[in-house]
Amino acid sequence: MSACCSHDATFEGLSGAYKARLWIVIAINAAMFAVEMTAGHMAGSQALQADALDFFGDALTYGISLAVIGRSLAIRSTAALAKGVSLFLMGLWVFGSTVYQVFVLDVPQAGIMGGIGFLALAANLASVILLMQYKDGDANVRSVWLCSRNDAIGNIAVMIAALGIWGTASGWPDLIVAGIMATLFLSSSTQIIRQSLDERRCAA
Repeated sequence: MSACCSHDATFEGLSGAYKARLWIVIAINAAMFAVEMTAGHMAGSQALQADALDFFGDALTYGISLAVIGRSLAIRSTAALAKGVSLFLMGLWVFGSTVYQVFVLDVPQAGIMGGIGFLALAANLASVILLMQYKDGDANVRSVWLCSRNDAIGNIAVMIAALGIWGTASGWPDLIVAGIMATLFLSSSTQIIRQSLDERRCAA
C-alpha cells in the first residue's frame, strides 16, 4: 500500500535527458554485441560469444524500456516484470553455461577473457555513469539501472577470474565468479519482480 502512496513521486522516465542517455546506452550495447561476437568467432571463444549475446539482450531490454516510457503504470510494470523474469533466467544460464565450460569443454582462455573483458568493462562503466542519477525510478527505470550495474560488476569479476585462471591453470576461478554473478542476477531479478508486482497492484 505504501508503494501506491509514493507512486506519484517516483521517476517514470519522462525526461528528455533520460531518453537521450538511454539511446546512447542502447548504441553502446549494440556496438559491443558486434565487437564481442566478431572477436568470439575469431578466437573460437564461447565465453565471448555468450557475453556478446548479453549485450544484445540488454540493447533489446533497454529498447523496451524506452518504448513503454509514458505508457500506463500497468504496461510499464508488465514490461519490468518480463525483464525481471528474463534476468532470473539469465542468472541460471550464467551458472549453467560456466559449469559446462569448466567440466565439459576446457579451461577458458584467460588472455582473451581479460583483453575483451576490459573493453566490455569500459562500455558498461560508461552506461552506469550515464544512468546513475536515475537509479531510483519506477520498476521499468530501475531495471535498466540494475542491468547496467550488474554488467559492470560482471566484467570486473570476469577479469578477476581471468587472472585466477592464468595463475592456477584451472577453471575453478571462473566457476566461483559465475556462482557469485548468478547470485547477483537472481537478487536483482527478485527486486525488479517485487517492485513491478507492487506497481501492478497499484495500477489495479
